[in-house]
Order: sequence, then structure tokens, then C-alpha cells
Amino acid sequence: MNEEQEQVVNEVKKYRTPDGIPADIVMFTLTRQERKASTKSLPHFDLKVMLIRRRSWPFAGAWALPGGFSQEDESLYETARRELKEETGVDGSHLEYLGVYSKPGRDPRGWIISHAFFALVEEWVLEKRQSADDAQEVGLFTVHEALEDLQLAFDHREILQDAYKRIQQQMLHTTIAKQFLPPHFTLGELYQVIQTVVPDFAELNFIRKITSTRSRQGILEEVHDEHGKPMLSNQYSQRPAQLYRFTDFTPQLSIYT
Repeated sequence: MNEEQEQVVNEVKKYRTPDGIPADIVMFTLTRQERKASTKSLPHFDLKVMLIRRRSWPFAGAWALPGGFSQEDESLYETARRELKEETGVDGSHLEYLGVYSKPGRDPRGWIISHAFFALVEEWVLEKRQSADDAQEVGLFTVHEALEDLQLAFDHREILQDAYKRIQQQMLHTTIAKQFLPPHFTLGELYQVIQTVVPDFAELNFIRKITSTRSRQGILEEVHDEHGKPMLSNQYSQRPAQLYRFTDFTPQLSIYT
């Protein structure tokens, strides 16, 4: 080792690096259950999160968010994408950065700083993942169950709370609802998805506002068949309802207008 290399090594030693940097992922999905009713009605939806039961110290036996440590040759986003694919078997789910969690003592293994992400995953993907493992290892829980009934490992309860708030905000201010809907849907289905994620959402004039309010025009468009006729569905209603789809348009909304 020459003098210049030795100087570099000595400089590096002045700085302490964390013992590990994991990417923890809050994986949300909407599960549906058909209602037993004499008349047609929309299925019952639940917003659920996937959790992993830890096998070893620390927090052995506790439920935790899925995730893993970042490797030196990848970014944190690449780590999250890799972990998401390993946990679900699919690549391409909606994945967003949530925030950094660095409270001293958050992990008894040492100085470990976590970067959290949230993902929106199709129901069948997580249900398939759950059935592929022992029920004691992988679980799907409603957000309420996870926050109120479970003792989550590390600071994962705080991460889940923050992710839940974020997805609720985005449900009301972006077109993120498209991640939980089929390509073609009725306005009743859209309303139910919004209300499942944001339980206190109530808009009596929802259909009129979403289709005619100037600031929202262009978000949705009616679906027509190859002959230009409106495509309708009566899967969940007695009367056929117009089918819609999201466009690529993103409105620029302001709290001041």
C-alpha cells in the first residue's frame, strides 16, 4: 500500500457507517368478498396488508413488514424492487418511497437505518403468496387488525401508520385508485374503492362531480365498443351502468383554487 492509498484508508476510518440499511415494504391490497343478497350489489372490500412472522431474534415470533438489507451494488429503490419481487413473485407493482426511519435504538442489532416503501399489489398475488407458505409465517390482515390487534416488530407499527395516511391522501388527490380497479369499471366501483381506503369519504354528488367538474375533466373517459356504442355492465346492478377507464391525464390541482 502506497502513501496515497494509506491516506485514503485513514480518512475513511474517520467515518462510521450504519450496521445495515434495510428497505421495509408495506404491501397493500384490496380483497373482495361477494355479498349474499337477493339483489345484485357490489362485493365487500377490505384494505389489507401483508406481514411476515419473524423466525429468529430480534422479535422472534412477532409479525413484521417484509423487507431486506440493501446490497452495496444497488440503490435502496433497487433493494425494494428486488424484495417486492422475491416476496410476491411479480415485478411491476406500484411501488413508492415512503420515508426514512432512524430513531436511535429502533433495532437491537445495532445502528440500522430503514428506508420504507409502500406497494399496491393485486389481491390474487398476495393470496397466492400466503397459501404457498405455512400460515404461521405469512399473513394478510386488515389495516385495523394490524394496527390495533398485533404487536409489530421494530417500529413497523409507525411505518404502517404513515403508509396508511399516505395512501389515504393519494386516494383523494391522485388517480391511485386505478391500481385497485380493472381496466374498465363503473363509477360505483370507483366510489367503493375510494371509500374502502378512506372510510369517512362521503360525496353525495360523486358521479356529477367526477364527470362534470372542470378541474376533473379528462381524468376518466367512457368506454365504447368497436362500433362506437357505450359499453355497459350490470354485473353489480339491476340497471346497466356505463363503464369508464382512467386516462393518462393528471390534473394540476391547487388548494387555493
